[in-house]
Amino acid sequence: MNELHFGDNLDVLRSMPAESIDLIYLDPPFNSNANYNVLYGTKHGGASKAQSHAFEDTWTWGRDAQRALDETAERHLEAGSLLDAFQKVFGNSNMMAYLAMMTVRLIEMRRVLNPTGTLYLHCDPTASHYLKIILDAIFGSGGYINEISWRRTTAKADYVQGATHFPRVRDIILRYAKDPKERQTFNQQFTEYDQEYLASKYRHLDKDGRLYRLDNLTGPGGAAKGNAHYEVMGIKRYWRYSKEKMDQLIAEGRIIQTKPGMVPQFKRYLDEMPGVPVSDDWDNIRPINSQAQERLGYSTQKPLALLKRIIQSSSNEGDIILDPFCGCGTAIEAAQNLNRRWIGIDVTYLAIHVIEGRLLKAFGPSIKGTYKLYGRPEDAEDARALAARDWLEFQKWAVFTLDGLPKDRPGADGGIDGIIRYHQVGKDRASRAIVSVKGGLNVGVDAIHKLKSVVKREEAEIGVLVCVNPPTGPMLREAASEGETGPSTKRVPRIQIVTIEQLFQSAPVLLPGMVDPPEVLSAPASPAKRGRKRVEGQTEMLFPIEGAAEAPKRKGNRPIRAVEIEVTRSAYTRKTR
Repeated sequence: MNELHFGDNLDVLRSMPAESIDLIYLDPPFNSNANYNVLYGTKHGGASKAQSHAFEDTWTWGRDAQRALDETAERHLEAGSLLDAFQKVFGNSNMMAYLAMMTVRLIEMRRVLNPTGTLYLHCDPTASHYLKIILDAIFGSGGYINEISWRRTTAKADYVQGATHFPRVRDIILRYAKDPKERQTFNQQFTEYDQEYLASKYRHLDKDGRLYRLDNLTGPGGAAKGNAHYEVMGIKRYWRYSKEKMDQLIAEGRIIQTKPGMVPQFKRYLDEMPGVPVSDDWDNIRPINSQAQERLGYSTQKPLALLKRIIQSSSNEGDIILDPFCGCGTAIEAAQNLNRRWIGIDVTYLAIHVIEGRLLKAFGPSIKGTYKLYGRPEDAEDARALAARDWLEFQKWAVFTLDGLPKDRPGADGGIDGIIRYHQVGKDRASRAIVSVKGGLNVGVDAIHKLKSVVKREEAEIGVLVCVNPPTGPMLREAASEGETGPSTKRVPRIQIVTIEQLFQSAPVLLPGMVDPPEVLSAPASPAKRGRKRVEGQTEMLFPIEGAAEAPKRKGNRPIRAVEIEVTRSAYTRKTR
């Protein structure tokens, strides 16, 4: 099966067997001091959008960077010596941290590559020159194959803002071979001929309607290059074909003498030509624009066409593709499209969540049976381990598990870790439940007080407190004192406490109103047109689940909801558990 890993790619790489991967593509965060975000919203949630932090692009110097530096010195002499030299120049700077964190991972990537395998490292000019030297140290100078230049955008009028540099429009993709002594998998790709070229070169039309051009038959270099010398149609020359081959071509009508005494030429048909060989200058794959159907909202999202070209060039069907920084999953979708096996790794749960939604939309429900997800908590013990290892990622996981959307970014949260949006018939706007995730042994009734205050401030209907440890008696009593909310047909507690154990149950959060399963999957139409009888307190789906074949079954008393993830102007739907 294919594999999707939620966790640190260094840990996953070290657990992988040597020489098990055919192609590695990585598009790591560039050291460009920029934050990239995925935007979320709901269909009926109004102008405001909850913005979820995807990843920070700056790797700062700290304990992890120092550990990476030390481990590199232990595992790879040349790379360790190179980093020592870099540190004398950069000190303990952000750039040094970036290079140390990348080097220790690139060592493992080379280890897991097959001897015929290839690595493509996508980077911008900020650090590409340093990364190339590091790759030379790890793969050897003979491992270098190409430095590909991809034109990712059109020229911008930066000079208007006072810029003194030429517009920066290109990314660099460094291509390296695991073992230069082995023949790497390579399938030359081609692009279509320019229309102007076709009009000027393929000007002749055969009697059967085939376009052709006349090409030179003489052998370059003459006798020195081993070309045969003989007479063809009264003309003696050094020819590029043997006399036997030339006689065969004449019999097939492929040799033309336009006039007596003229040098014969070869008839080259357009329909036999594969196209223009793709070089290391890729200027014909356009970036993802704001209207593109594949757009997800990652500022660093790469077009599918780019990844398809890389995968088709350096792998065959059935080969295993690894993307250790899989982000929004472009390489994974491309690999699945091209009948390759794949392994994706990302350290942010948000990325895992987006990738699963992307695969579901692109390939339908059957995709779930083709891969296994590693690293996502499967029980309370796993969840506690995640909370201890990475609290911010635990918060995101908990919010997503409740069918909510995580807050903007790490830092001061104003008491909000996420928001669950739902819609009730009879209300113009979506209702909201505020989610607060708390850990530690000292969480008490004050957490309930704060949540009640936030719910009131935000004018939300419900507050949900997720606790790593069991709630105390005073917490339960204080939550109950806030009473219930919702229509008379479905009242639910205004303040609800959810434990880690309950996150794995069927209905951890109760919302006012239900959607009957058959109606959840109906076509988008007004209740009147569907003939639906409006019931007070009934929750109306935000949108239908696209492409669903049958209605999901209700689990216990848990309401079935649909949540729209709107990434800038592109919409994703996901089916909740």
